[in-house]
Amino acid sequence: SKEINYIQIQSQGNTTKFGDLITALADMQGGSSSTRGLFGGGLGPGSPGFVNTIEYVTIATTSNATNFGDLNETSFQGSALANDTRYVYGGGTTPTVKDVMDYVTIATTGDATDFGNLTVARFALTAFGSPTRGIFAGGATPTIVNTIDYITIATTGDATDFGDVTSEDTRNAMGASSSTRGVIAGGQTNAPSTGTDAIDFLTIATTGSTTDFGDLTDGRRRGSGLSNSIRGVFAGGYDPSAKNTIDFITIATTGNAKDFGDYSGASIAMTGTGASDSH
Repeated sequence: SKEINYIQIQSQGNTTKFGDLITALADMQGGSSSTRGLFGGGLGPGSPGFVNTIEYVTIATTSNATNFGDLNETSFQGSALANDTRYVYGGGTTPTVKDVMDYVTIATTGDATDFGNLTVARFALTAFGSPTRGIFAGGATPTIVNTIDYITIATTGDATDFGDVTSEDTRNAMGASSSTRGVIAGGQTNAPSTGTDAIDFLTIATTGSTTDFGDLTDGRRRGSGLSNSIRGVFAGGYDPSAKNTIDFITIATTGNAKDFGDYSGASIAMTGTGASDSH
């Protein structure tokens, strides 16, 4: 699908049409500053369909996406994070599993620059960050892993081991964060291959394994996470079919997710991505 939809995070309700991507893509990966949302990589039409393109929107207005530049390599099911300055994309498969990280400066346009390498080459991971640190969690090699890496976004270099996701159900999970806490929600179990409703959290400035937060309203994988400084929102996904569910949590607390509304676009957000101007 080309469709881009939006919500107001501090409220509740269904999505509204924002505009369209340049190309119909699945599994692109989003990151954002306070003004721009970037969407990189993904799977497009044709065979093999892997792309290295980056598109962007100005979040405060509604419009179609514009070309930003290219990642260094084509990538499918990588993950991305950002602070107010940089967008960092890591991992993925084409189908060779990758450990590379690229970055761009969000306020400009142009092709990506090499950032470094993850500790483990993997795809279907999730990512989020604080203004200082970026976190890449879980994924598959293709065996599901519970690895958590971190980077310092302002510098370049290889990722460092952070700890482990205790739920281990971390393939195609959804991520969200405040400036202090990161949340990993949903994902795919090893056996049977179904979606989980588990939510875990970690404190971004420290290292260590995750702690149980609560549960989603239903188990699912390959949805999309985004946040402001208070709320984490988890939209779409599937298990065993595509879902239009949107849940929210209050990041500073623990507890089960609550219903936010529905993804009401022309295509359900089964393998989409999110970006937000408010964290």
